[in-house]
Amino acid sequence: MLASDLTKFIEQDHLALDAFVKGDPEPLKDLYSRRDDVIIANPFGPPAKGWEKVATTMEWAATNFRGGEATGFERISEYATAELGYIIEIERFRSKVGSDDKLVPITLRVTTIFRREQGAWRIVLRHADPITSARPPASIVGE
Repeated sequence: MLASDLTKFIEQDHLALDAFVKGDPEPLKDLYSRRDDVIIANPFGPPAKGWEKVATTMEWAATNFRGGEATGFERISEYATAELGYIIEIERFRSKVGSDDKLVPITLRVTTIFRREQGAWRIVLRHADPITSARPPASIVGE
């Protein structure tokens, strides 16, 4: 069971993700560590490390979404100590993506790692990808 302050922080994360798929990265950016080891790996590109690169990546990624909403978070696993915690979730959204004006479903497999910094929880890693069902072995072969 997660500590109540981490549970509340994860609720803030979910609300911030709802804002993100509306095109607003700021609430989510507020939850991230500012340390050099912070990482975001989103479905739009390679991992970004360090606060400046993470912030820029989040700002750019948010420009791909408009008019969206979070529709569900399915917790697969969770664990925490007093200083570190993680969750693995399937996140579900609806949003307008790119130049398309149609709301489309988005489902992501996400691992988020949290660290307590100066008495408050912060996100130190988020890895999100669209792999939410079994795929053939050939799907991992690079071009």
